[in-house]
Amino acid sequence: ISCFVPKCLGLKDNEDLRFLLDGAKLTKIRSKSWHKSRYFNLMEDCRTIMCSSKKLGKKGNTFLIEDIESVRKGRQTEGLKKHTDPDEEEKCFSIMFKGSKKNLDFMVNSKEEAHRWVTSLEKLMNHAQNLSKKQLSSSWFISCMRKADKNKDNKMTLKELKHFLRQVNIEVDDTYVEEIFKKCDTSNSGTLEDLEIEEFYSLLTKREEIDVIYAKYAKTEGEMSARDLLDFLLNEQREQATIESALKLIEKHELDEAAKQKKCMTKDGFVMYLNQEDGCIFNPAHSPVYQDMSQPLNHYFISSSHNTYLMEDQLKGPSSTEAYVKALMKSCRCVELDCWDGPNGEPIIYHGYTLTSKILFKDVIRAIKDYAFKTSPYPVILSLENHCTVEQQQLMAHHLIDILGSALVTKPLGDTMPANLPSPE
Repeated sequence: ISCFVPKCLGLKDNEDLRFLLDGAKLTKIRSKSWHKSRYFNLMEDCRTIMCSSKKLGKKGNTFLIEDIESVRKGRQTEGLKKHTDPDEEEKCFSIMFKGSKKNLDFMVNSKEEAHRWVTSLEKLMNHAQNLSKKQLSSSWFISCMRKADKNKDNKMTLKELKHFLRQVNIEVDDTYVEEIFKKCDTSNSGTLEDLEIEEFYSLLTKREEIDVIYAKYAKTEGEMSARDLLDFLLNEQREQATIESALKLIEKHELDEAAKQKKCMTKDGFVMYLNQEDGCIFNPAHSPVYQDMSQPLNHYFISSSHNTYLMEDQLKGPSSTEAYVKALMKSCRCVELDCWDGPNGEPIIYHGYTLTSKILFKDVIRAIKDYAFKTSPYPVILSLENHCTVEQQQLMAHHLIDILGSALVTKPLGDTMPANLPSPE
């Protein structure tokens, strides 16, 4: 299986990849007193990271590269700010996950090591994002095969193959499983390895409907000429295509140089095209903002968040500035702040009259300032549910003005009192 991985993922054995494959000990931080040494390394599928402790026989936890939202250098999370010293800033970094999975906070021995982990992970993340859909499918396939390979010998027995098919939700009877196994086991060894696994992958991912549609339009010596491809684009895809655009698709997606020279598309090139953005039903012209954004704000549906501060449930779940970061990074343009009187005269945010944890109002405003416009240039609305006394309201106003500065709208944008709300632009 390991021999098949690089071919599927298109990865090169560069220094950053080797660094992650070798791995290293990181200090994982959860609290002032919980600083534990853990070994982290990239597995051979080049998409899974394993964390293991010193305990013998204990199975390590894993997470996928594509589940990482970002890697932050320095003490940028609540946990690191609370549980590490400021002079350790350059030795810290955090892995932030998509969805509700908790972030991981780390400290290493030097700023150079922290920088190496951050840059290596970011490069691998960028690679994963640039994989084609076909490569992503292959990557997932290999991950499932690796889990099914119980004795980790990079070979698959019939029993492991059956387990694999259950993992990928393919329900087939034992007779068919034995048939496909025997067909691929050309070495008659009772296991599948190397090219036999590749053949098994090819058989399992064969798409008969693609064969049918390709045969229908491949009218030029068994291949698609530019004219054949144009007929497909006009009749099946319903695109406003031209012979020039068909030629560009052949040049871009065809894998066979001989076919490309003849200005033809083979079935492999056709499959490659279907798996890329060019073959997607989504109109690429709608990827950027294409609507009229010059209307008043109240003319639009606005992406909004309710109880933004909560990471989990609204009765006893944790409140966190990270919840605001996640919302803003998803281009949310209206966030909610439930404000209450806090200790030491500082206003706090939490779900009132519940057991949810509390966070400082000023920390939330700092997080909003840092992340408000990372993914969208349009204005952010702060929806304040205000339960504070006048004294703490005055401090709220101070924090808003002091932290947000000129980004805070405190007066009409024009010289005169407007009749309408301003536009997003």
